[in-house]
Amino acid sequence: MLRYHHIGIPTGIERENETYLEKYKMFVSGFEKSPYGVEWMRFEPDSPLPDIVKTIPHVAFEVDDLEAQIRGKEILIAPNSPSEGLIVAFIVDNGVPVEFIEIEKPTE
Repeated sequence: MLRYHHIGIPTGIERENETYLEKYKMFVSGFEKSPYGVEWMRFEPDSPLPDIVKTIPHVAFEVDDLEAQIRGKEILIAPNSPSEGLIVAFIVDNGVPVEFIEIEKPTE
């Protein structure tokens, strides 16, 4: 089941309250304040992410089983953990990047 999470929009403009993600050499902002999940992404010139992610907006969905969602798809960014409790992966669909996010559920 897909649940809308956010839309990521590349920008070259510095924005207020950016968070720096050192591993990806990028800045993100806006998601926490947007009721619609709009996230701005600004990249350093040497960001290791694929050009398609740095230039084309992407939509992100929260999923229960990330591996099942990407099986058989064109993998753009393999599953990885950008922060504790999250696993993300990107595929290419119809020429655009699509992100899937699996949020680790706390064990009781």
